[in-house]
Amino acid sequence: MSAVSASTSETVVTYEGRWRRRLYPIVMHAVMLTAVFLVTFPLIYALILSTQDSGIGSLRPGTAIVENFRGAWARAEMALLIRNTLVVALAVAFGKIMLSIMGAYALIYFRVRGGMILLAVVMLTHLLPLPVRIVPTYDLLTELGWVDTFKGLTIPFFASATGLLLFQQFFRTVPTDLADAARVDGAGPFRFLISILIPVSRTNIGALFLIEFVYMWNQYLWPLIVANSVRTRQVQIGIKQLVATDAVIEWGILTAGAITVIVPPLIVLLVLQRSLMSGLSSSTEDF
Repeated sequence: MSAVSASTSETVVTYEGRWRRRLYPIVMHAVMLTAVFLVTFPLIYALILSTQDSGIGSLRPGTAIVENFRGAWARAEMALLIRNTLVVALAVAFGKIMLSIMGAYALIYFRVRGGMILLAVVMLTHLLPLPVRIVPTYDLLTELGWVDTFKGLTIPFFASATGLLLFQQFFRTVPTDLADAARVDGAGPFRFLISILIPVSRTNIGALFLIEFVYMWNQYLWPLIVANSVRTRQVQIGIKQLVATDAVIEWGILTAGAITVIVPPLIVLLVLQRSLMSGLSSSTEDF
């Protein structure tokens, strides 16, 4: 009986070892490939549609890719839209980074009374998303005369609770000896910030820049309300112009315009993906 049990256990161990060595990698790779295909299929399908001159539903690439991209670029005035959106996205990203660094620096290194209470109040702003405060913010912009201006499109987004928390948590991990050594060497608070803290925060800066750039690039509701002229119009609003309301939708031109809009944030993502992963992982470890 014991010999039978021993042989049975050896068979089980051999089967488990074979599963781990052969079947498990195959199954996991199949699952990952399936997930990648499901995620990328809409983009692949859009690329195929952008090559077709008319119709929808075919998975066979067409030959009208150049005409579709030219048509989308001309109809939506894509050059102007991309320029406007780049100005807004870059301004908001740099503005949020600057204010977040200064706010976190003040909370950590200047011993602000009630600093944790102030941080908690700032974090409560996450309970008020843009659709909730859009009416009072628009009324304020009207009084300031900032409607249909780049100031109205950018300045309301400069404050960032997420950025403040990100840098506040990172500055807590910086040794206090650095500040003491800088003070002994005669470096003031501003010199310490510029020469030491900002260089060591470059991964967090890259992560926040990427997040905010993509967020502002994809904004639709606020530009729809504030940007009332072609001079300040954004790409997400411009794509809507490619959808004709009184005729059949030209899917080739529409998808060509959408793919053109995807390219700038995709380039930023490819350049800063390492900073994003490093910044978020270091912030997660601090918690």
